[in-house]
Amino acid sequence: MSKSPWPAAPVIYQIYPRSFRDTTGNGIGDLNGIFEKLGYVADLGVDAIWLSPFFPSPMADGGYDVADHLDVHPLFGTFADFDRVVERAHDLNLRIIIDQVFNHTSTTAPWFRRSVARDPDYDDYYVWADPKPDGTPPNNWLSQFGPPAWTWNHQRRQYYFHNFTAAQPSLNLRCERVQWELCTIMRFWRDRGVDGFRIDAVTSFLFDTSMADNPAASETVQGRVSGADFVPYTYQDHVHDILPGDGLAYAENLREWAGDEMFLIGEITSGNESVELACGLTQPGRMDAAYTTDFPENDASAAAYADILTRASDPGRLGWWLSSHDQPRHAAKAGNGTVHDVKFLALVLATAPGPVILYQGEELGLIQPRLSKSAVTDPYDLLYWPDGPGREGARVPIPWAERPGRAFTTGQPWLPMDWPVDISVSVQHIAADSPLRFYRAAFAFRRERLGRLELQDWSRDGDIIKLEYMDAQVILNFGHTPVPIDGQPDFASGPTNDVLPGRTAAVWLR
Repeated sequence: MSKSPWPAAPVIYQIYPRSFRDTTGNGIGDLNGIFEKLGYVADLGVDAIWLSPFFPSPMADGGYDVADHLDVHPLFGTFADFDRVVERAHDLNLRIIIDQVFNHTSTTAPWFRRSVARDPDYDDYYVWADPKPDGTPPNNWLSQFGPPAWTWNHQRRQYYFHNFTAAQPSLNLRCERVQWELCTIMRFWRDRGVDGFRIDAVTSFLFDTSMADNPAASETVQGRVSGADFVPYTYQDHVHDILPGDGLAYAENLREWAGDEMFLIGEITSGNESVELACGLTQPGRMDAAYTTDFPENDASAAAYADILTRASDPGRLGWWLSSHDQPRHAAKAGNGTVHDVKFLALVLATAPGPVILYQGEELGLIQPRLSKSAVTDPYDLLYWPDGPGREGARVPIPWAERPGRAFTTGQPWLPMDWPVDISVSVQHIAADSPLRFYRAAFAFRRERLGRLELQDWSRDGDIIKLEYMDAQVILNFGHTPVPIDGQPDFASGPTNDVLPGRTAAVWLR
């Protein structure tokens, strides 16, 4: 496939390789499994695939603790397997986006080991600080998972900083040698054929070098910081440990290193002014798109939708999504899990005024399984068990067919797969009223009939959102009360007569 321009608002399908398809029988998804199912992904009508990390990693945080950014984890396959995925995807007119985890590495990374040893070439690759006179950490910063953001290294006799787990030391992204490494990484994968990068945790890249204590969060700030109220991180105002504005400027480096033809999409992990930050991240010379957690974390409501549109200077560059490897399945969280509700949320995505990210399995209407503590491996879920829906339930492998292992594996899956019997791909492929068939139809309608999806105007009336596009009008009923409509829609998520029922979306072409 030639490097043709990206669509203005691409639909991106996120694949978490470990849970997609296993071809070796070890219970863990792999690159060959992705290769085998690329036709299925193409049939969904998406434009691109985002591959979550497949790099060497001890898997302390699901692969987001990278030990080597320039290799393929043997658990997932080989470079030859990766190259086959890229080639086949391009044959199917699918672009490939891969994760770039630049905020941190694994403690097993050679860079970190050399930095611990004070190798002059690697001494300042990470964020090191001396203890206070009483031996305690240099300040009160907390990691986003909750515990202190500083861990003592007895060999170096200093603390190292980590935004996330202690197994993920934060890189010193102001270090010129680190910047050279990141440039090398991006150009390596670009030259290997990938079409874009998803930049992980971009707003956490930089910190205040004064290392002053964070103040306590006001009630307003705490309400806007991403995370549950049982996580201590939400009780601080993060004005020193993360400098989101500086992270936005850093995106100019990423653009220079990646090149203009690469699609860049950034993750905003800072809840405070997240939409405004996302808009700043997509200014000229930075990224093509960015996404925040505002919509899914506020139950995908009309109020959340309107809040984003009110705050966004350019909603066409904001990524719209409902679930991910880090967020619970929306069929249960944002809806009631019924087929009707799944279709409603599908059309909410398919009519969104910007890039869409669909997490694997959402097209099946998968719910969020409740895993036993003995089955859980995720560090966040284990730390706060049993509070919250957790993250790992969204990582339970895909049910492909009605047979042992649900055709995900011939062995024992790495997470229990207690799916209903009627939810697999093989069943939904032939069931006329299935979520899978509806997702295919909705994305085809978006691609063929909705044009560039340039938002002209919008309004909110209670639970009703109206979107005015050049080629269409969209009405989204997030509530449960029917509302009158004029004329039959050209496409809808459910039956309509003279009213638009609750939890129903509809489109009228102009």
